[in-house]
Amino acid sequence: MGREQVHPDPAGEVPGGPAAPRGIVVGVDGSDHSKCALVWAAREAERRRRPLHIVTAYSVPIFAASGLDGGYATVDDSVIREGAEAILAQAVNKVSGYLIDVDASVENGDASGVLLEMSETAELLVFGTRGRGGFVGRLLGSVSSALPAHAKCPTVTVPLICSDRLGETTDDKHVLAERAKAGHLPVENVVVVGVDGSEQARVAVLEAAEQAERLSAPLRVVCAVPQYSGSLAWVPAPMDREALFADIRTQLDAGTAWIRSHFPHLTVESQLVDGSPVDILVEASRHVELVVVGTRGRGGFTGMLLGSTSDGILHHAKGPVMVVPDRDDPRLADRVNFGPVLGDS
Repeated sequence: MGREQVHPDPAGEVPGGPAAPRGIVVGVDGSDHSKCALVWAAREAERRRRPLHIVTAYSVPIFAASGLDGGYATVDDSVIREGAEAILAQAVNKVSGYLIDVDASVENGDASGVLLEMSETAELLVFGTRGRGGFVGRLLGSVSSALPAHAKCPTVTVPLICSDRLGETTDDKHVLAERAKAGHLPVENVVVVGVDGSEQARVAVLEAAEQAERLSAPLRVVCAVPQYSGSLAWVPAPMDREALFADIRTQLDAGTAWIRSHFPHLTVESQLVDGSPVDILVEASRHVELVVVGTRGRGGFTGMLLGSTSDGILHHAKGPVMVVPDRDDPRLADRVNFGPVLGDS
C-alpha cells in the first residue's frame, strides 16, 4: 500500500515498514459527510490526547477492452492517486488548528478492507454515513454499514445532518428539508447507551461511561421494550408484560449500581421505555452528544436492540453513533454481585 506520512505517531512505528495507525483513525473522501466525520474525529483526538490518522483509499478500476485485440484496459494510477492526495492534503489542512498530532496516508485497496485492517491497532474508527462516489469514493456508504459489525475497535458514524452542531455547512437538499421539518433542537451534553440485558450491552455501557467522563456528561442507560410480534403475539397481556417490565427494571437498577461502582464520579440515570429500540434511540440521537450500542444482543422479549437493530439506528440516526464490538473486559466479572442478570431464575 502506498502511504504518505504527515507528523507520524512514533508509538506506531514498525522497524522496516510503515507505522501501524493508532489513536483515532478517520476515513475521508472529500465529501461533506467525510468532512463532518473529520471534525468530530479531530475533536475526539483532542479530548483523548491521542494522535489522529487520516486515511483515504482508492482502487484502480479495470475495464474490459472493446477493441478486436480483447484483453483489459486500466486507468492511469497516477491520476487517481493525485486526486486522493489532494483530498488528503485538504483534510490535513482542515484540522491544522487542533492541538493534536496528525498523520495521514493514501491507501491503494478496498476502503472497507483498509479500515478493517487499521481497526486492529486503532483505538477508534470514525467515518461518515455515505460518500461522494467516483474512484476515490465508496469509502463511506457501504463502508459505514460493513465496518461497525466487523471492526476490532469501536466505530463512530457521523451523519451529515449533524453538520451544524460541528460548525460545518451543507447544501444537501435532503438534510436541509429534514432540518426545516424537525426544527431546531438544542444538543444536550449527555451520552445515551442502549441496553438489552446481554453481556455485549454491558461492554457497550463501559465504553459509553468512559466517553461520558471524557465529555463531563451524564450517562443515560436506555432499555426499550418493543411490542410483542410474530411468535410472541400469543403471550397474555397485560399481566405478563407488567411482570416483564418489573423484571427488566430490577435488572436495570442492578446494572446501574454496577456501573456506578466502576465510575463513582459519573452521573448515571436509567430509563425503561415502551417502544421500538430503533425509534427510541434514533430520536435520542437528535439531541444528545452521542448514542452508543453494541454489535449484537440476546434476542428474546426485549431483544434485537443490538445486531440488526444497531443497523437500523445507524441508517436513521440524527447524531453520532458509536458501535462497540464484543470483547473481554475484567470489569464484567463483578456484575453478578449487584443483583440479577440475564438467565437468573
